[in-house]
Amino acid sequence: MNKSELIDAMAQDAGITKVAAKAALESFMSNVQSTLQQKEGKVSLVGFGTFSVAERAARQGINPATKKPIKIAAKKVAKFKPGADLSNAVAGAGAKKK
Repeated sequence: MNKSELIDAMAQDAGITKVAAKAALESFMSNVQSTLQQKEGKVSLVGFGTFSVAERAARQGINPATKKPIKIAAKKVAKFKPGADLSNAVAGAGAKKK
């Protein structure tokens, strides 16, 4: 599913226009991004998962073309840890009913 297909599905499920669904999705993505940019930024959606930032240490790698060692710089990366309901749904167990 790509972004436009997700917007279509959100609009249909929520009974709203595609313009409103697009605005909602873009607002969600913007808020997650700005929260992760803050120090200790983290977005937790119970049952769905948690967006957070992890720091990768500098390390040595190998250039696959030349087989020579290269230095890989330290960096921050976004990560997502799925919640129990999402994990169960993907595994085929189905999400818990409330």
